[in-house]
Amino acid sequence: MNAKFFDLKQEKQDRMINAALKIFAINGYKHASTDDIVKEAGISKGLLFHYFDSKIGVYSFLCEYSARYMALELSSAIDPSETSYMEIRRQMEAAKMQTLKTYPYMEMFLNTCKGETVEEAVTATKEAMANYKDSVATVLAKADMAPINVNKDSAMYLKMLDYTTDSLMRDHFKGDAFDASAYYKDVVKYINLIEKTLK
Repeated sequence: MNAKFFDLKQEKQDRMINAALKIFAINGYKHASTDDIVKEAGISKGLLFHYFDSKIGVYSFLCEYSARYMALELSSAIDPSETSYMEIRRQMEAAKMQTLKTYPYMEMFLNTCKGETVEEAVTATKEAMANYKDSVATVLAKADMAPINVNKDSAMYLKMLDYTTDSLMRDHFKGDAFDASAYYKDVVKYINLIEKTLK
């Protein structure tokens, strides 16, 4: 993590983080431009590179920050006594909704990181992404899968749910303004639908 960056006022930190999250989430590492990031953030390029030495420096910082932030939100928001897989998924989405109110592009950015193919970016974020994957797996590990596993197509339905949430997010960003609450409500509808299908 970049200690100097955290000396900035919170508003400026969030403005820079959100600008970079947006540009990388939409364009991926290869096509993202630091010129677009500074324009989106309303800062100079010199200021960006004062805190981050390079494009990969910004990207790796964002990945580590996002992975830690989202993992903390997930771990603190899930009821430790809950064992229903679908209810845990609903609680996870509620936690993500709260995150997206502050950092609208954070989940899309993390999803983009998962599918990144540029070796430099993959190498720089390997540890952070592995830690994030482990934190999600830990949350889901306590879920009772027995009611779901009885259905031979259950794995396909759960994979479909992952694809659906990702697509819904991108659809919601096509509007005039992203509404985290509206996105959450739509995601829950699909979770409920698949839950009924798997019963």
